[in-house]
Amino acid sequence: MMKRVVEASYLTAQSAAHYRTILRYFYDQHERMRDFITPEEILQHLRTIPQFEQYDEEQLHQQLAQLVEWNNLTARQDMTNARTIEEYKKKRFRYQPTPYTIEIERMLIELEKMVDDTFKGSLERSQFERLLETLQKLEAKPMTPDACMALWEDILQYFKTIRTSTADYIAYINSEKTDQRMQTEAFLIYKAQFTSYLRDFIVSLQKTSFQIVELLQKLSLEVMQPFFRELVNKERLIPRLEEIQLTDEELCQQYEQYWQSIQRWFLEVGGEKSELEILQWQTNEMIRRITRYVQRLGERQHHFKSRRNDYIHLAKWFGDCENVADAHKLSSVVFGMMQVQHIQLKTYTTDDLHSDTWDEKPELVSMKPRTNRYREKTKATGTMLQTAQKQKQREQYLQERQQQEMVLSSYFNEGYVQLSQLHEVESFVRKLLLSWMAKARTNQQGLVKTENGMLLRVHVLQENIVLHAEDGQLSMPDVRFELVKEGEHGGAI
Repeated sequence: MMKRVVEASYLTAQSAAHYRTILRYFYDQHERMRDFITPEEILQHLRTIPQFEQYDEEQLHQQLAQLVEWNNLTARQDMTNARTIEEYKKKRFRYQPTPYTIEIERMLIELEKMVDDTFKGSLERSQFERLLETLQKLEAKPMTPDACMALWEDILQYFKTIRTSTADYIAYINSEKTDQRMQTEAFLIYKAQFTSYLRDFIVSLQKTSFQIVELLQKLSLEVMQPFFRELVNKERLIPRLEEIQLTDEELCQQYEQYWQSIQRWFLEVGGEKSELEILQWQTNEMIRRITRYVQRLGERQHHFKSRRNDYIHLAKWFGDCENVADAHKLSSVVFGMMQVQHIQLKTYTTDDLHSDTWDEKPELVSMKPRTNRYREKTKATGTMLQTAQKQKQREQYLQERQQQEMVLSSYFNEGYVQLSQLHEVESFVRKLLLSWMAKARTNQQGLVKTENGMLLRVHVLQENIVLHAEDGQLSMPDVRFELVKEGEHGGAI
């Protein structure tokens, strides 16, 4: 994986235009099932291109040799059609592209189809339906290895299309360019198409996803083992010349990993949301975002809308008034009262829409001067010592502390405490034990010193136990607390 890809050197070489033109011709001929090409044919093709009219044959041979060195081409000596002794003595080659080169050119053709640097993809409903139909065939009777392999290839193909198409389309919708286009008024033309497209996808997804999830839950790894063995048998029927081949167990493990990937995409694993749930959430979020953009665009258009006709209509109303008093009444209805100061109460009084303001109790509002030098007057007051109450709380605290020391001392009668040997502990004992464990983890020797000088060594064991306490049960590793040194007063806290 970390090796240098020499086969891609022709893409960034100084004569990349020559190398790419030559290899693109090899790729086109490979698609037409012509593998071995002679230099004469390549030279004839190059000279038909205006940029290569003066292309030299010697330069062609040099560049073909360089492509062979980069492992883009494979040279095979041509022993036929030798018309003279000189032609026979002179090595004549035919060239064949390597698999690496074909895949690189195929990738470049896909990249050249991209209009701009954006994701494409789509939300295809039919792929989920086809995947559901294919998964339903897995529950059929035992099939031949050929039928199993064909069914497995269909499952992988549909799953790959679903995964890549949906991921690319989500990335396209969430891209910065698409987000900017959605905020323009031109987007209003496509908003209905976008919304219906996403809504139809969600409806179809909900119809098929539950059935797919139910099938994948039934088709566990144990159930799929006979099917995987048939795939291994089919794989063994294909002759291979490699010296090192995978064993049956390794091949079966590969199929299991593919199947687990499909299950993780549709099912929750380890409490994490599946990619299917994330896809549904993202699609709903896209609909909400499109709705927000459309609402904002509508508000923006309404804000800049001309109200000239409305004002002309109002002017006619005022023109039909017989006197100024009627005009004032009309103005109060249309525009409201002029120069009115509104006061809002601090407390919400009533929910009755028909209640009158005069029926409510008045609220007293304190007005403060509008200056930064204003300070509210404060009155000096004394502080109560409450000595008796403090003494009582202190005695109560010391009494509780003494009782806790007695309880903990009873646990360390034998010089150690092991959680697996305890029955039910008090809540304060559980908190102390957990706090000692946390402090001991910061010490390399696992030592912890309590408040009364008690030195303990904490050993965390491998076995898992359930610690029973008064306030509940705690699943945790078994821990042993060894007493290294007594406290100052023999206490344990």
